[in-house]
Amino acid sequence: MPELTRDGDVFVLRLDADSENLFHPGWLGAVERALDEVEAAEGPCALVTAGEGKYWSNGLDLAWLMAHGDQYAAYLDRVHALLARTLASRVVTVAALTGHTFAAGAMWALAHDVRVMRADRGWFCLPEVDLGLPFQPGMTTLIRSRLTPATAHEAMTTGRRYPAPEALASGLVDAVAAADEVVTEAVTRARALAPKAVPVRAEIKEGLYAEALAALRTATKA
Repeated sequence: MPELTRDGDVFVLRLDADSENLFHPGWLGAVERALDEVEAAEGPCALVTAGEGKYWSNGLDLAWLMAHGDQYAAYLDRVHALLARTLASRVVTVAALTGHTFAAGAMWALAHDVRVMRADRGWFCLPEVDLGLPFQPGMTTLIRSRLTPATAHEAMTTGRRYPAPEALASGLVDAVAAADEVVTEAVTRARALAPKAVPVRAEIKEGLYAEALAALRTATKA
């Protein structure tokens, strides 16, 4: 399960090194509790979500969802709530992408303020077209709000797997770093921005991402 630690103004949420960090309900609960703690902190504050293993996150737990079809709408609403909460947070968020970042995992990364990706290994990918899965309206609006139209079109309609240099050139990530420096670079960037975590920042983001947040906060039809 994800584990939260703190180093001064920067919280580091370490994702599970031995899994794909799928959005299983138990995993989501651990992340939600971590966000509760971070958001309750006073003063300068930033959060780094750091992968450790092969995967940063592969997104939805499709096996769990297929076994619990009666919970489809509630599950997607919970995922959407995580995306909206991250996108709108006053807390500065930096994703340290140390491994593969796919599907809803990539969307969660896009909801962060900053993304730092491992230079030599791992892909950033929205593979829904190859999986035969439509994007939910909130997901589409989130992606459109964080990427250029050209990049959103390519990523969403082709399922292209972007290695770090191409992800950087396309604006999917903000920086790349060597494998042993990804988290350090993310923490450095987070620490520099931590003083920006003031209440008005959340108000600014609510206006900036009003369309995406409204769509993400709309209940999923069963």
